Amino acid sequence: MAVWRCLKVLCLVVIFNDIVQTQATNANASLPVVIWHGMGDSCCNPLSMGSIKNMVEDLIPGVYVKSLMIGSNVLSDMMNGFLMNANDQVTDVCKQLAADPKLQGGYNSMGFSQGGQFLRAVAQRCPTPRMHNLISFGGQHQGVFGFPRCPGENSTICNYVRDLLNLGAYNDFVQSFLCQAEYWHDPLNEELYRNKSVFLADINQENVVIPAYKANLQKLNRLVLVKFGKDTMVDPKDSEWFGFYKPGQAKVTYILEESPLYTQDKLGLKAMNEAGKIKFLESPTDHLQFTDEFFKSNILQYLK
Repeated sequence: MAVWRCLKVLCLVVIFNDIVQTQATNANASLPVVIWHGMGDSCCNPLSMGSIKNMVEDLIPGVYVKSLMIGSNVLSDMMNGFLMNANDQVTDVCKQLAADPKLQGGYNSMGFSQGGQFLRAVAQRCPTPRMHNLISFGGQHQGVFGFPRCPGENSTICNYVRDLLNLGAYNDFVQSFLCQAEYWHDPLNEELYRNKSVFLADINQENVVIPAYKANLQKLNRLVLVKFGKDTMVDPKDSEWFGFYKPGQAKVTYILEESPLYTQDKLGLKAMNEAGKIKFLESPTDHLQFTDEFFKSNILQYLK
């Protein structure tokens, strides 16, 4: 009997130790990482998002990285980055995140170029599962007023996009499907932008203030905004830090703290900034051309 009791005690000790170690492992485990690519790119391009995914997995062993695909294959994913309504893309991603069992404990996110403002829309509209940190690489959070250069080998479709923007970025037909038009911000006609933009004007609370957008965004632990100092693709590059052209012209820009979005605190950005939850970073390079060292020194800490 004494031997039997000792065996039972030993088994209980072993089970207890396993539970403690499992809890410790879970407590120390890094949150999953969700990645959303930019215009003209795809979830799995080995030279861009595929490389980023591999780097994160190497730097954080065991981390789950989900690189978002919008569509059924890589080609449709790339095309949808041009020709799918941004609101529909956000809805699709919200469904993907809610259906992924590995994300139900929360996740960190990285948005590249337009993926930055799209993931911000996810944070504002879809608080479950919870986004802990949002890192925006060159995201155009106040929109763009130019289409100076196209990424990669997409000159044909980029010329098509330019033609549509020239036709009228705020044309109802163009606004219905061309996602670049949906974050087009004309400083020469702010009223037209506010009235016709089906995406950016909404997530920036330009017309109707939705309290949930503000409350949900403030749930972020950190909002990390990466601006590219030599950006030749985003016009103006100040948009990457929530700046933009002052109304009525397209030369002089304002900074976040001077914007109505901040002074009226429509999104809670003022409260977040004063609480130290917004981090402004700058890479002295062209659009998305940051180095591995920049990533390791400045970004990695927000993914662990």
